[in-house]
Amino acid sequence: MDDVVQHDRMGRRPVPAVMVSDAPSGTRDVTTGVKYDHVTAEVRWTDSHGVVRTDETTVKGGSAAGTNVTVWTDGRGHLVSGPIGPAEAAARIGLTGAGAGLASGLLVLAGGLTVRLRIERRATVQWGAEWDQVGPQWGRKTS
Repeated sequence: MDDVVQHDRMGRRPVPAVMVSDAPSGTRDVTTGVKYDHVTAEVRWTDSHGVVRTDETTVKGGSAAGTNVTVWTDGRGHLVSGPIGPAEAAARIGLTGAGAGLASGLLVLAGGLTVRLRIERRATVQWGAEWDQVGPQWGRKTS
C-alpha cells in the first residue's frame, strides 16, 4: 500500500493556474448548518506541452478572478485531485492492514469450520453404522 501511495504522489504535478472568474462565497448546508469555504470555480493553466487549458476545480470561496492558485495535473495535463497527505496515507495503510488481518482470520475460521464439519459428518456415518449393528438387538423381547 505504501508503494501505491508513493506512485500516486509521483503521478501528480503542481501547476500554477489563474482563476478565470470570481468564485462564489462559501455555502452553508441548510440541514446541518456547516459552512463550506471551498467552492468550484473555473481556472486556466498551461500544461507541460504549452497547451492552455481551462477547467473547473475547487478553490477558496470568495476568491477574485485573476487570483493565482495551484492545481494538480496528471501526466497528460488533465486536472486531478491533490496527492493524499500523510494522515490519509497512514489511515489507508492502517485500514488495508486491518482488512488483510481480518481476511486472514476469517480464512482460518472457515478452514476450522470445514474440518469440524467433515469430522462430525464422518462421526455421524460411523455412529449410524454402529447403530445398524446394535439397534436390532435392543428391539428383542426377553422372557
